[in-house]
Amino acid sequence: MLRSISSSLLGYKTIRFKTNYSLSIHTLPSSHSTAKPKDRQSLIVSYLTNSRGLSLESAISASKSVKIRSTRNADMVLKLLRSHGFTQSDIARLISKHPRFISCRADTNLGPKIEFFLSLGFIRPDLPKFLLSHWNIRRRSLKQMVSAVSFLKSVLRTDENVVLAFKQGTNNLLFCDIHKTLRPNISTLLANRVPKPHIERLVMAWPKSLTFNAGLFKKIIDEVKGMGFDPRKQSFVLAIHCISWVSKSKRERKLKLLRSLGWSETEVRSALSVQPMLLLCSEEKIRTIMHFLVNKVGLAPSDVAIYPNVFLLSFERRIIPRYSVFNLLVSKGLVKQSLSVLSMLIKPKAAFEEKFVICWKEDCPEVIKAYGGEIEFQGSVN
Repeated sequence: MLRSISSSLLGYKTIRFKTNYSLSIHTLPSSHSTAKPKDRQSLIVSYLTNSRGLSLESAISASKSVKIRSTRNADMVLKLLRSHGFTQSDIARLISKHPRFISCRADTNLGPKIEFFLSLGFIRPDLPKFLLSHWNIRRRSLKQMVSAVSFLKSVLRTDENVVLAFKQGTNNLLFCDIHKTLRPNISTLLANRVPKPHIERLVMAWPKSLTFNAGLFKKIIDEVKGMGFDPRKQSFVLAIHCISWVSKSKRERKLKLLRSLGWSETEVRSALSVQPMLLLCSEEKIRTIMHFLVNKVGLAPSDVAIYPNVFLLSFERRIIPRYSVFNLLVSKGLVKQSLSVLSMLIKPKAAFEEKFVICWKEDCPEVIKAYGGEIEFQGSVN
């Protein structure tokens, strides 16, 4: 499908976006062109607030970034968006965040591009979110976007996978330089024996990691390998994502923190090999969770190092309620304290509730309150 689309759209200048607009053409007052800047801004604010749903504050902010000499084109843009299912609130949010959308040419710019993405498999309900995160499509030629999508499909194999990659909320894949970044970076991964399915995973789940310049990306690869990650395992591409998002100085501070909290160098390396996303956790979160598990629960730092996934959990919404339930059941002799606290914390929600909440709610009704955070946790039963 993409090949046929590409061949037709590469000549996009000859495309005419078909419209059936039956709208009245309004123009701002003729004095608008000679009005003072403050008066022109007031007219634009009035247009955006009276009929386009923007709040006064949003309209004032938008008016500083966009010039509307005639409402004709603006009305066509709004009509186009509504024809694709945009609600008034969708339109208001889009224009508030990216006001220059209102000055796009609906028939030769925005319209053909929306049709192109719909042809890839986008459904109309996804369009508002897509345009919010890919606002630069108004400045990118259709020919360039077709070229980018063609390359992405050569990596991801299907239109569906390309669409999933775009839905990750970043516009970098669509607007990066294919020849200077994406193509050489993928070649680097292949040269390091990273399996193609893992490369697909990186492109679809963490596409921003591939948009660094080729030299910097090679340094990231070298650092990941230096940390002991095996290029043949999926954890390798996850580590690329984590390292590309966190500066070297921040990474070093987090590693230093883990050592200061009682982990040996071997334990730090082992924990990161199990869960690279530990690098994405804030220092405050790492400190809070470690303090709780060591000083409140009574675990040794080395015990915690075996379960680094615990640092990805919400302290308030997951760790405290679950341990409160566990602590209550142990205090009443209903479960053995020898059970692994950490494995209990990372257990899937349904499995935890079945084993520690549902089956005990008759013998120990307080378990519901503990799980709901209504019983304040005071510390370990030790």
